[in-house]
Amino acid sequence: MTIDAFQLYGTNLVDPPSVRLRAGKLEADLANGNLRTIRYDGIEVLRAISYLVRDRDWGTYSPEIADLRIEQSDDRFEVAYLARCEGSEDTKLIIDVRITGSLDRLDFEAEAIAPTGFETNRCGFCILHPIVGVAGSPATVEHVDGRTVATRFPDVIEPWQPFKDMRAITHAVMPGVQAECRMEGDTFEMEDQRNWSDASYKTYVRPLALPWPYRIAANQPVRQKTSLIFKDAGDATRHPPTAALGGAIKLELGACTGTMPDIGVIITPEEADATLSAKSLLSEIAPQELLFHFDPSAGHGVDALAQFAVLAAAHRGRSTLEIALPCRSSPSSEAAEIARQMQLAKFRPDAIMVSPSVDRQSTPPGSKWPDCPPLDEVYAAAHAAFPGIRIGGGMLSYFTELNRKRVPDGLLDFVSHCTNPIVHAADDLSIMQTLEALPFITRSVRAIYGDKPYRIGPSTIPMRQNPYGSRTMDNSAGARIPMANRDPRHNGRFAEAFAFGYAIRVLDADLECLTLSAVSGPFGLIAGPDEPVEQGGRRPLFNAVHRLSRLAGSSWQECVSSSPSEVLSFVARNAAGARLHVVNLTGEERKVDCGACRPADAGKELLLAPFATAALPLAD
Repeated sequence: MTIDAFQLYGTNLVDPPSVRLRAGKLEADLANGNLRTIRYDGIEVLRAISYLVRDRDWGTYSPEIADLRIEQSDDRFEVAYLARCEGSEDTKLIIDVRITGSLDRLDFEAEAIAPTGFETNRCGFCILHPIVGVAGSPATVEHVDGRTVATRFPDVIEPWQPFKDMRAITHAVMPGVQAECRMEGDTFEMEDQRNWSDASYKTYVRPLALPWPYRIAANQPVRQKTSLIFKDAGDATRHPPTAALGGAIKLELGACTGTMPDIGVIITPEEADATLSAKSLLSEIAPQELLFHFDPSAGHGVDALAQFAVLAAAHRGRSTLEIALPCRSSPSSEAAEIARQMQLAKFRPDAIMVSPSVDRQSTPPGSKWPDCPPLDEVYAAAHAAFPGIRIGGGMLSYFTELNRKRVPDGLLDFVSHCTNPIVHAADDLSIMQTLEALPFITRSVRAIYGDKPYRIGPSTIPMRQNPYGSRTMDNSAGARIPMANRDPRHNGRFAEAFAFGYAIRVLDADLECLTLSAVSGPFGLIAGPDEPVEQGGRRPLFNAVHRLSRLAGSSWQECVSSSPSEVLSFVARNAAGARLHVVNLTGEERKVDCGACRPADAGKELLLAPFATAALPLAD
């Protein structure tokens, strides 16, 4: 059966194909003018080298590429092109790029010039080291003053930049092979991008402590160069990926076990009416938790709470009210007013998640923290206003903000945060790769808060709020853009696979609740009238949330994949028996060998369609 692009991605637009560049053992994929998945002898050395231009809201420009030239031989490749960014006030930035690769070296050079000046938050190279096989491993950093320091890539996620004033960083790719990444033309520093669920450490140009936005002067060339230099002792062993060999991805039962988390859906006042109209569908999903969003600064009041009361009364499970507390007056008076409105609306949730509204905005390194009441005062006010109700805290935004402003948990019954996969990049590969970072996030939360009850969500592909700028990006054209409030893949099977993979990656966090969607709207399980999707208006994401909700409370057992970037799985056991749940995270068919997991159909080999999930009964 042929599956078209719309079914997979929610749009007929597809990421343009990459061009494979080779020079001996060196390989890289050229995509949109930048380099992805840079490998040496089959091992990923760098996730990307990109030349990026950001606007004042940290949105990423999509430059127009012209005069592209590619030349390849067995031991060398060369790429050249011109890129043009159209900025505000009819300004332009023109970037002249040269990329060369040889047997032991890769050079990426760029010269940018703005004929009339150009405003930007960042303009220059961004280098991504992968986290798999690199996290916690040794590295050597050379600073701009010539000092060399032996150190390690962070294991637990660093809230601030682990390395500053960088000129070069060297790490071991495999036994006998060292890779030095050298950056010229400016001062570089590294941030731990796992904070945002990116599966990388990012080395970027222009320290964040310097002012932004800033202006590139007219007709003043900005020259930068990144070089990747290999030192190979000659005894490296090639390890091509399983799919590249054409073999089946093997699954084996692991030792880790636990209990499947409850599943929630978020409901905002703006979507309450649509959710009420879809009560039968909500009953079919049967989530364990309804998460109601309440923001007095956005005009939410008694009417919204009354709608929440109707939905909560029709729901068999629990409910939580997440409150963005304005903190314009005392927390106690604001919490008391919300409690009064709840009483008028006859709405009593099972739990309250409270966080100061201002904490939804990021405070980057070097910035002044905004005024905010002490969090202990906020939590004490919540306990006083809502007696007998569980009180949670954390961040309504992302793990980044929780890691940088670690909330005191003494007065909290649970901690919570969200994630979003399109903060920095929005191509298909980058989004799926964010799943690799989730275990690092949950392990870092546990390192801070121990066994405190822990929730995640709402975590969706579209971005519900932008802590790093003044707004989320409008996306009426259905493109793949970072920080967008709508994303076409939310309508496709891509989102189903992403959500199921997300749930698998956080299993060992022992979550109390996981929220991956709304019922309606741009984050919902049902599409709007102008969004044609399969299954009579149900987005494919419905299937993942429905299945996960049915599995809540089941026991799970780890299942180890020989290629976890392509296929993830686990075993769930409940009164109905044991089943092996498998998901294909790629846009291509994948063969999966399930024999070691003892399926009821002995020796079972699956052929999984792109972004497909499957459930197989296991033998007793």
